[in-house]
Amino acid sequence: MRKIALITLMAFAAPAFAADLTADTMLGKTMDEVKTTLTDMGYEVRKAEMEDGNIEVYFVKDGKMGEVYVAPETGAITKLDWKN
Repeated sequence: MRKIALITLMAFAAPAFAADLTADTMLGKTMDEVKTTLTDMGYEVRKAEMEDGNIEVYFVKDGKMGEVYVAPETGAITKLDWKN
């Protein structure tokens, strides 16, 4: 019985872990799409701008600051830096 409860709990917890930002995450092809996706994932977007043809976004989540670059042609992350 406990095994079934544990498996069920893990199945419901999996989507929470899927919301983490990784180099494989597709964020969107426009600045608004990227900002919306990050906000929906629980990130606070601090600044967004175009730099060298990429969408550059500074964000904060759980007290950790980061910066992500997204290729507007594909919506894929080209660079991801965590500041602290």
